[in-house]
Amino acid sequence: MSARSYLSLMGLFDRLRGGDDGRVVFLGIDGVPYDLVQDHPEVFENLTDIAESGSAGRLESIVPPESSACWPSLTTGKNPGATGVYGFQDRHTDSYETYVPMGKHVSATRLWDRVTDDGRDATVLNVPVTFPPSSRIQRQVSGFLSPSLDAAASDDAVRQVLDDHDYKIDVNAKLGHDDDKTEFVENAHATLDARYDVFTHYLAEDDWDLFFGVFMSTDRVNHFLFGDYENDGEYKAEFLEFYRTLDEYIGEIRDRLDDDTTLVVASDHGFTELEWEVNCNQFLADEGWLSYDGDDHDSLTDIGDDARAYSLIPGRFYLNLEGREPDGVVPESEYEQTREELIEDLESLTGPDGRKVCKRIVKGETVFDGDNDEIAPDLVVIPADGFDLKSGFSGKEAVFTEGPRNGMHKFENSLLYATDSDLDVAGSNLFDVTPTILDLLGVEHDEDEFDGDSLLNA
Repeated sequence: MSARSYLSLMGLFDRLRGGDDGRVVFLGIDGVPYDLVQDHPEVFENLTDIAESGSAGRLESIVPPESSACWPSLTTGKNPGATGVYGFQDRHTDSYETYVPMGKHVSATRLWDRVTDDGRDATVLNVPVTFPPSSRIQRQVSGFLSPSLDAAASDDAVRQVLDDHDYKIDVNAKLGHDDDKTEFVENAHATLDARYDVFTHYLAEDDWDLFFGVFMSTDRVNHFLFGDYENDGEYKAEFLEFYRTLDEYIGEIRDRLDDDTTLVVASDHGFTELEWEVNCNQFLADEGWLSYDGDDHDSLTDIGDDARAYSLIPGRFYLNLEGREPDGVVPESEYEQTREELIEDLESLTGPDGRKVCKRIVKGETVFDGDNDEIAPDLVVIPADGFDLKSGFSGKEAVFTEGPRNGMHKFENSLLYATDSDLDVAGSNLFDVTPTILDLLGVEHDEDEFDGDSLLNA
């Protein structure tokens, strides 16, 4: 027997019998709300069984509850002030230029890097905001926001596996814009199926201590079908069937694991029905907070010299502050007074149905802290259910508009399920996930390093 064959065989034996230290499989199910699982035990038979024999509960998301910010926080245990990622679009320091944050912009240490530094092995697949793939860990396929499948794979062998399984980084969301959602549903299933195939391939192939994979297609299905689910719409049956398939895949993965391996399943935010898109920069323009330099405007760089505030998705509001923004007009001495005026205007914003848009308005310094808090928003609005906060700069005819999506993110109502019955999930949030997994793995860490706490009972 060759040395290579011998090592491969020994790795197989290690996987079958488990090691002295615990191992963890983490499955992310982006945007899946706890109440959805609780309300449909007949659809989620495996998650329901995990809850009965292990641990389960509701998680709080982060501010803001957007996937681009949530996954860096979940995988580091740190708030956006430390990770440096606040949303799908962030502003450069001392500039009105913006950029789309990628994995390279995440400043805090990722969970799998801590595992690798401890001499253990990690396989990481399809986690949003992880491009480019890391060369430090044993295997990685970057997820959402990766520019191409080839670029997302950590090596040629991985690329071949992805090609063989017709793997896709994400669902084709454009299909969800069609009135006929048949092709979208088919694409979502194909993406889910290929993700499961690749996950199970590397669960068997790699000698991992941490396996970390994310199903992102759940978020896409929710964006375009959640309203059908809530209102007994045309595609409610297809919505629930998609989730029945997901739950079956989770059960099949659980059945592959030995007794020394803990399965953790979690979502990064909840979901609710979407009724109205709220064009925040149009609101600011209508209320005299925002102006533009000319009629042809489509970005933050086009704001006018007298603009006092602007917004970035989702619901992040910034004062155009002297000394922080390049052409800031709000004096630092008037910061608090001006911010209170903006809060008052936002609190008065009501939708077409008369309901208040803002469920909660959060001051940035109360939730953001770290080396990257200089680009933190001054305010973040957590909207009432039914309102989705948009922040384009091209100008809209109205503050309230409707689009092709009927589901939106929700701060409350994300979830965590685990096969380990010693987890206390009550009152937990995304920041607790990384220290919990490190404890399950037996990787030493300083508890003060994180914004959350381990859920594992001592």
